[in-house]
Amino acid sequence: MAIKTGRADKAALIILDRARCNNCGLCAEVCKGAPLYMEEGKLIIDESRWFGCIGCGHCMCICPQECITINGRDMSPDDMIPVPQKALQASYEQLYSLLLARRSIRVFQDRRVEAEIISKITEAVSTAPMGVPPSDVEILVFDTPAKVREFADDIIAMMKKSRWLFAPLVTKIMGLFAGKEYRESADTFINPALGIFLKEWEKGNDYLFYDAPLAMYFHLSLYADPADSLVAAAYAMLAAESLGLGTCMIGSPAYFIKYSKQIKQKYGLPLKNQPGIIVIFGYPRLKYRQALKRRLGKITYW
Repeated sequence: MAIKTGRADKAALIILDRARCNNCGLCAEVCKGAPLYMEEGKLIIDESRWFGCIGCGHCMCICPQECITINGRDMSPDDMIPVPQKALQASYEQLYSLLLARRSIRVFQDRRVEAEIISKITEAVSTAPMGVPPSDVEILVFDTPAKVREFADDIIAMMKKSRWLFAPLVTKIMGLFAGKEYRESADTFINPALGIFLKEWEKGNDYLFYDAPLAMYFHLSLYADPADSLVAAAYAMLAAESLGLGTCMIGSPAYFIKYSKQIKQKYGLPLKNQPGIIVIFGYPRLKYRQALKRRLGKITYW
């Protein structure tokens, strides 16, 4: 039975050139959907096993004879590209330096992000892993300051309508069902933050998206793993950092987008899509002279 996603409802088709196959078994070793397996030294294809071909493409990528191809689930042999040379791949030191230098940026230059830069970011995001291929992650792009501000205006309007949901009395009642963590989060962050967003917006100050020249909203279908949009957003941030941009993840608007049919219809968002996260981008106006060492909550070896 094929795994249903937002963009696929059938298994991909595996095509094998038997004349070129030497039955090395590498494709079967990496095939975890199980349509490929070895039996008495011969490669067997059985699309009825388990989930059939999920379209991960591992078999095509590993085959030394290039005798196996996949068609379907948004994949074809045309998608095969050479692995970048080792010299072009980042070392651990280079990657760690990029991660260490990155900070959440909220002060931007008055400068648009070029279309080719945006294209490179989305191209990098397309390489992000997902729960089950093909990726159901979608990106809503606001590529000018005016578009970002209009989006912020719509979210602020939704926040005004929903402000009562986070009033102390309501959160106290909700806390009886959702737990003290919800109540404490609402009392110490959500409700005060809403007050700041709304008050500053009335003054003409954008404390939601910080007048960023570029914003992307990552969301996905109900079939997808909820983490997929967050992984994609993280890839976007790192790609942008490598291109000289500053970024910041903005999580609070997703809740209000989720419950606003008006916002979804205006921006062409599927009504049933899962909310994800927003990332703002722009050229930093300020330069940090130092990095910071961070610590995780806990690391446990079992």
